[in-house]
Amino acid sequence: MGDKDIVSKEIIKEIGRDISMHILGIDIKGEVTLVDKEWTRVEKRDSDIVFKNGNRIIHIEIQNSHHNNMELRMLRYYSDILFEYKNCTITQYLIYIGKEKCYMKKEIKRDEISYKYGIIDMKNVACEDLLYHDNPSAVALSILCDFKGKDKQIVVNTILKRLKELTKNDDREYRNYLKKVNILSTNRDLENEVEKGVKMLAVDIENTPLYKWEMEKAVKKVTFENAIVMIEKFNLSIDAIVKEFNIRKEELLEYIKQKKSTQTKES
Repeated sequence: MGDKDIVSKEIIKEIGRDISMHILGIDIKGEVTLVDKEWTRVEKRDSDIVFKNGNRIIHIEIQNSHHNNMELRMLRYYSDILFEYKNCTITQYLIYIGKEKCYMKKEIKRDEISYKYGIIDMKNVACEDLLYHDNPSAVALSILCDFKGKDKQIVVNTILKRLKELTKNDDREYRNYLKKVNILSTNRDLENEVEKGVKMLAVDIENTPLYKWEMEKAVKKVTFENAIVMIEKFNLSIDAIVKEFNIRKEELLEYIKQKKSTQTKES
C-alpha cells in the first residue's frame, strides 16, 4: 500500500461524516458508527471505510491508481456488506485521488445484474469546499482539489496557514498534517509550492498584501453564499439580508449574476 493511500485513508476515517455530507452529498443525521470489520469469504479483504448511520451503511474506498476491475471489486464488497447488513440501505463511493484521468468503470450491466456505485474524482471537487472547514484533516485533503484557476502558491499558502491555525500552534500536530500535505501534493505536482509555502509561513505570510487580498476575497465569497441561502431558503428580501450581513447590495447582486452565468455554462 502506497503512502498516499495510507494518508488518505487516515484522513477519510477522521472526517468520514463531513466527507459524506460535503463531498458525497449524503444527508447524515445523528450518530455515525465506524464498522471496523475484515471481510473474509473467498480471500481476506479490508475495505477502506464502512460506517453505519441509522439504517444506512456507507462504504468509501480510496484509490490512488487505476484498477482494471474496480467495478467487480466494489460489487464483492457490496455482497459482503449486504450479507452482514441485510436490512440496511448500502451506499458505496470510490474517492479517486490519482494524478491521471479517472477511467474506472462504475457499473455492471450483464445477465440479470444491474449494479452501480459512485466515483468522486478529487480533481473535480472545489478546493474551497474543504479549505475553510474547521477540521484540519479536511484542509489537508483540499490540496487534491480544484483550485479553480487561482494562483497555486496562494492557495497552498492558505492551506498551510489554515493548518497552523487549526492545530493551535501545536508544532507536533502541525508537522503531522504537513507530512500528509507533502505526500498528497505529489499527485498535483505541488511539491515546490508546499516547500515555498512552508518557508513563507515562517516569515508570517498573513501580513503580506497578496495574502490579505486573497483572504478577503474568500471571506466575502462565504458571506455571499450564506446570504443566498438565507434569501432562497427563508424567502427573505435582499434588502434585509444586506443589512444583516453588512454587505453592499450591488456586490451581492453581481455575485448572484455571475454565479447563475457560470451554472448556465456548465449545464
